Amino acid sequence: MKYLLCSLLMLAGLSVRSQAPTKPAVYQEGIVSTNLSERDMAISPDGNEMYYTIQSGMGVFSTIVVMKKKGNGWTAPEIAPFSGMFSDLEPAFNHDGSKLFFCSNRPTSGDQKKDYDIWVMDKSGAGWGYPRNLGPAVNTAADEYYPSVGKSGNIYFTAEYPEKGIGREDIHVSKWIDGSYQASAVLDTAVNSKMYEFNAFVSADESFIIFTSYGRKDDAGGGDLYISEKDASGQWMKARNMVELNSTRLDYCPYVSPDQKTLYFTSNRHDLMSSYKKPTTLDQLRKSYQGMLNGTDNLYWVSFESVRSKK
Repeated sequence: MKYLLCSLLMLAGLSVRSQAPTKPAVYQEGIVSTNLSERDMAISPDGNEMYYTIQSGMGVFSTIVVMKKKGNGWTAPEIAPFSGMFSDLEPAFNHDGSKLFFCSNRPTSGDQKKDYDIWVMDKSGAGWGYPRNLGPAVNTAADEYYPSVGKSGNIYFTAEYPEKGIGREDIHVSKWIDGSYQASAVLDTAVNSKMYEFNAFVSADESFIIFTSYGRKDDAGGGDLYISEKDASGQWMKARNMVELNSTRLDYCPYVSPDQKTLYFTSNRHDLMSSYKKPTTLDQLRKSYQGMLNGTDNLYWVSFESVRSKK
């Protein structure tokens, strides 16, 4: 009861538009970031809705939850109306908030789950419509993950396509032309490598892209965040490691707020002990393993303005 009351008080006083710190910090500790596994988030361009994913251990099941703006704070998180039956994750808005994309293994027909595809919902005066599959120009018999959409309608996503990939997992783009998606293309080696590239966020004007890569020589651990920007000719420049953000654990799922002031990301960095100076107790282990930094994913935030220009 004490924890619940504290959380509700924090929630009531939590500003929707708080200023992000200049160094990565846990986002909404005890409300969003808890001892569960929280990852990948998106805030609607009007600032009225926030969606993020809660995932079980080993990624067996994931569901999207929603918080809505209430005064200067947020309502308590609850499972999004379109989620909770099959594994849903990685929500992403388009530039004006009229569409919400997400990833799911829900069936296109029947009741048997399938591989992961990208789905979308359209918003009208009555609210969100029914989710629909983006179709074969984007989705294949392989898994497609982590949609991110430019103002042009072009959609960037993660996939492992051996027949047209550069590495083991790559960032691809499907362009939106004359009202339909085109066959996807893999981004060049300024972004992709022979290793793993995944979970990319692209800005609305497609001038920069932030993604995670695992296995590069400058990778600090389980996977690092990288950023690539376009040059004057519109070509992606060589991505740089965002060393000011990364840890020795997996840092991934980047998302930049519509005003480009705040960068959010997911990390499973922790404070677990690998040894003790004297025998630990069961109570100490319970406190550690049930705490927020217990090795599960949490959401972090940082001022994007303070890290974007660092070289």
